[in-house]
Amino acid sequence: MTDTVGARAPGARETVATSARRRRRRFGSPWAWIIFILGAAYFILPLVGTFLHSIRTRPDIFLAYRQVFADQKFAIGLLYSFVVGVITIIVSLLIIVPTAYWVRLRVPRLRPIVEFVTLMPFVIPPVILVFGLIRVYSGRPIQLTATSFGSDLLLVAAYVVLSFPYMYRAVDTGLAAIDVRTLTEAAQSMGSGWTRILWRVIFPNLRTSLLSGAFLTLAIVVGEYTIASFLARNEAFGVYLSLLGRSQPYTPAAVSLISFGLTWLAMGAIAFLGRGARGQIQVAGAR
Repeated sequence: MTDTVGARAPGARETVATSARRRRRRFGSPWAWIIFILGAAYFILPLVGTFLHSIRTRPDIFLAYRQVFADQKFAIGLLYSFVVGVITIIVSLLIIVPTAYWVRLRVPRLRPIVEFVTLMPFVIPPVILVFGLIRVYSGRPIQLTATSFGSDLLLVAAYVVLSFPYMYRAVDTGLAAIDVRTLTEAAQSMGSGWTRILWRVIFPNLRTSLLSGAFLTLAIVVGEYTIASFLARNEAFGVYLSLLGRSQPYTPAAVSLISFGLTWLAMGAIAFLGRGARGQIQVAGAR
């Protein structure tokens, strides 16, 4: 009897240890939960503080939010920055996607050079970029700063440059996840040219990556202040938010929370529009 119990004891201990490991895997490590809670507090506590500051208006605690939605400049600035952001996204995609696709397909040796070029916006401050644009395009032969339309063109061009690091890495990551060479050869065997391959094969398979880069670019454009300010684009949302903070103490906090909520809605749109895109390799559209 003693031998039987002794023989069963190791197996019982192994079963208990296995159950404990399963419970740890199910609920996660305590250190992981501590790191998660600290990270969540790092992001949530500033939002809570901003919200508490925005409702300090007495006796109407939501007066700041009503003032924001009643102000026509809020809608004008948000719409202006949104339109500029969409144009920036389109131009950036038309530049980055063919470049990244051609480098990965034909000239992979140039990839470090392209990566270095796309990282330059991290090295060159926006104030240097905008002063360079003003210096070059404030006189002949191409004088753009003298007109509102020309200043808008310079603003879009500057934002396209700022979007390069985010857009290129999103597109390059998406291209790395698919077999570009096989897709290209399959599309060419169906009689497709380069334009059709890009439009009907590459773009659909990069849907999630393109959305990620696009909304990162949109977030940058909506919140950017320096370039829009020096180009006298006072309609921009970042400039509007800065001017608002000089005259009203609580309304900028409400505007910041509203813009943050809009950003989260955009991220939710990424998840909704990009669902099911992973693992889908589309070649039939090249016919």
